[in-house]
Formats: sequence, structure tokens, C-alpha cells
Amino acid sequence: MRLPIIKLLTEFIEEKDSDYIQETIETLEALTELPSLKDEELDVIGELISNMYGALDVAANIAQGTPKKEALNQFMQRVMGSIDK
Repeated sequence: MRLPIIKLLTEFIEEKDSDYIQETIETLEALTELPSLKDEELDVIGELISNMYGALDVAANIAQGTPKKEALNQFMQRVMGSIDK
């Protein structure tokens, strides 16, 4: 996951709507069913999906009143914590 991408997507959600991101995730998930995709391509799609889910999570925390910077930091701490386990 890349924090700059999650931050940009979070700003996109604030300006537009989270439905755009959710629909994009659904589209990318459908693409992963294509048997001719190479492993590298699947990795890129998976990374995009992960970043989008991360942005949705951060946006939800912001909507609940958490300041943006704090929401981003909390999210990344959770991600890093799950990697360390």
C-alpha cells in the first residue's frame, strides 16, 4: 500500500463520492477473473484494489470525525502492525 495513493484517493472520495471507488474495485475484481492475465498484471491490480480499500477505510474514519492526517496515520499503523504479525 502506498500512502500517497491512498491520500489522493481519499481526497477524490471527499470531492466526489465513495461509490466511484467501490464501482472501480468491483470492475478490477472482475478483471482478475481473466485467465490470460500475467502474474505481474494481477499484482498491479491487487495493489490498486488494496489502495482503494485503504482509501475507503480512511474516508470512513474521516466521516466519523477523525482528522485526515490522524486517519491516514492510524490506517498505516494498522497496516504495519498486521505485517509485523
